[in-house]
Amino acid sequence: MNQCCSNNETSSHYPKSHHCPINRQSYISVKRSTLLHHIKQPWLNALTEQAYYFCTDPKCDVVYFGLDNTTIPKNNVRTTIWQKSQSEEANICYCFGVTKKLAADDAGIKQFVIEQTKSGTCACETRNPSGHCCLKDFSKV
Repeated sequence: MNQCCSNNETSSHYPKSHHCPINRQSYISVKRSTLLHHIKQPWLNALTEQAYYFCTDPKCDVVYFGLDNTTIPKNNVRTTIWQKSQSEEANICYCFGVTKKLAADDAGIKQFVIEQTKSGTCACETRNPSGHCCLKDFSKV
């Protein structure tokens, strides 16, 4: 995979996963820069120097949470999170605007995303709210 799809932790001394304070399930970390690109009015949110994690549970209102168990709910995120949305129009690939419906209807789209990822034209770490490459998510729609 391309560099854009690697997950460099905020700091190596933070755990790579942590339990969501609401649903108690374990989730993987995301970079602080990912949060800054997806939360509403990041200049008003006091993001402290700590690890943050991405909750994918569709039943949980939390999108991001900190190691200190602070939470950032769906209504404080400016991006529709496909894992938490019932809409077929929610993006699964945030780099190229591929919706869940498009991914389900056209198998060739995944090949396009693979090619773009290999050529380094993706920006998963910032565009994807999870901070990770979307390729593994195509099989989930």
